[in-house]
Amino acid sequence: MPRRLLSAAAACTLLLGLAACGEGGDGPVTTPPPSIDISGSSDGGGDDGAASDGGGDDAPSSAAPEVPAPDPADYPGMDENTPEGAEQAFRYYMALMIWGYQTGSVDELDARSAEGCNTCSHNSEIIVENAENDLFWSPTVLEDVGLNNYPSADYDYEIGYVFYIGAHAEPEGDGGSMREEPRTEYTAVGVMRWVDAGWEVVAIELEQTGEPSDA
Repeated sequence: MPRRLLSAAAACTLLLGLAACGEGGDGPVTTPPPSIDISGSSDGGGDDGAASDGGGDDAPSSAAPEVPAPDPADYPGMDENTPEGAEQAFRYYMALMIWGYQTGSVDELDARSAEGCNTCSHNSEIIVENAENDLFWSPTVLEDVGLNNYPSADYDYEIGYVFYIGAHAEPEGDGGSMREEPRTEYTAVGVMRWVDAGWEVVAIELEQTGEPSDA
């Protein structure tokens, strides 16, 4: 996998004071990806997923797209107590989150997050609320750019993960209209803790680190 270690390291240093991040919170609570943006406005976009033809005035899809769940086999070692295992577990968690926005599924996502992870619970709540209203993202995928791990002062590891979310359509506001989101690069930092023979996400911070593109 291509690595941009400087980007990931900078994210760990600049986005978070993760050593000061306790179980009660995980920095500024973000909105869902790509609405998971620090500024509060939509920074959507990412990988080369197939976007729907929904526009600002189009009606949302009334059924979740048939998108396969992330395959654990694509995240080798994610259940091992190693730095690389923590990296793969965080990649898997982020893939589950994006998949959840497309399908409404949060069971596995919730099982892998700590009770005090505010960003985790916030995104799960939005996924569930959207699904109750038959609102789903159009199909999209994550495209990896870089991944690295760093020791955590209070937990086990901080994982820097740079990726694209592909072009897609997503619900906008309470009205149920859809908006198109372009492919955009993001950097996520996750705090990981090893518990009960598995990794859990204690905190997440995410920031758009690239301009939207059609590529």
